Amino acid sequence: MAVGNIEFPHMHAVAGIKLGTSCAGIKQTERDDLLLIEMAEGSTCAAVFTQNAFCAAPVHIARAHLDKQPRYLLINSGNANAGTGEQGMADAQASCASVAKLNDAKAEQVLPFSTGVIGEPLPMAKLINSLPEAKVNLIEDNWHKAAHAIMTTDTFAKGYSKRIEIEGHALTISGVSKGAGMIQPNMATMLGFIATDAQISQSLLQECLSVAVEQSFNRITVDGDTSTNDACVLMASGKSSLPEITVG
Repeated sequence: MAVGNIEFPHMHAVAGIKLGTSCAGIKQTERDDLLLIEMAEGSTCAAVFTQNAFCAAPVHIARAHLDKQPRYLLINSGNANAGTGEQGMADAQASCASVAKLNDAKAEQVLPFSTGVIGEPLPMAKLINSLPEAKVNLIEDNWHKAAHAIMTTDTFAKGYSKRIEIEGHALTISGVSKGAGMIQPNMATMLGFIATDAQISQSLLQECLSVAVEQSFNRITVDGDTSTNDACVLMASGKSSLPEITVG
């Protein structure tokens, strides 16, 4: 149960990262439940996923696509597309193909994520029909709607944003997450999407994310279950004027 009045923070736009939401009506009809994220050409992307052996279809697909220079993330709430067998895999792949077709990209450049009810087929017609609206709504300053679109049983939207200056260069990092109930062990039942305009290689970005998740999300304890759909993604657009971040 939430304690106190939780206000969503001011979120800085991240140059090169656009977010668009729409209402697919997957679970409810009165709020957005689909989030499309577009990364600028040349962006790098890192991710960590659930350690549950029975992971959901979108996790399998996202893992396979991560090293294919992703440009888009597609997140739906209300249906986890977990425990759905071969049809679930086909639906996750079809979701990627639909995003790719809409944006003149390749299906392997799309990472799918789902959260919600387990064991029910993903309502593909609703999802695909709402994609054009999400694309139209793509803007950089859209973190508030993004945070609400990925919520399931959360009592409030979660986000954080920071803008700092390094040697005269501005650097921005913003992120949203969702998670309620099964949060332990190892970031169970949570999704996190973080973006920065830093210039950083994919390998170093992956190292940074893995260490950060191990020291944060993986330490939260509520109960003893892991989720089928956990994921945390870190995107870097490289649009900051700060020179590339390297080791040493």
